[in-house]
Amino acid sequence: MGRSELREHIFKMIFGVEFSGDTPAAEQFELYLNQLEQVSEKDYAYMLQKARAVLEHLEEIDSLINTHSSGWKTSRMNKVDLTILRLAVYEMKWDEDIPEKVAVNEAVELAKRFSGDEGPAFVNGILGKMM
Repeated sequence: MGRSELREHIFKMIFGVEFSGDTPAAEQFELYLNQLEQVSEKDYAYMLQKARAVLEHLEEIDSLINTHSSGWKTSRMNKVDLTILRLAVYEMKWDEDIPEKVAVNEAVELAKRFSGDEGPAFVNGILGKMM
């Protein structure tokens, strides 16, 4: 599986946590990953580790997003854009294997696929301020 595809699955895993109710994130992640077909052990472990890491840094990530978003706080953002931003900020600040520009570009691509018309510009604007 390529990095973009892995990133898309991680985005979906993190997004699902917003709507999981009382189900623990770890259980949600396992359910999501187990429904995927033909996933190597390496890809499975990578997606699980990264999704967990984003949640572990959630407070710091949201603080960074709030600092760099003018007039928008994480509590008011739509869940798709917020999830994309959270994943990108994690990659920019804590994932040494992903260059910042790649994290931003991939976030914009996710916004093009999953957000509304203004999502890509919104995501790009906030991440651009963080670089």
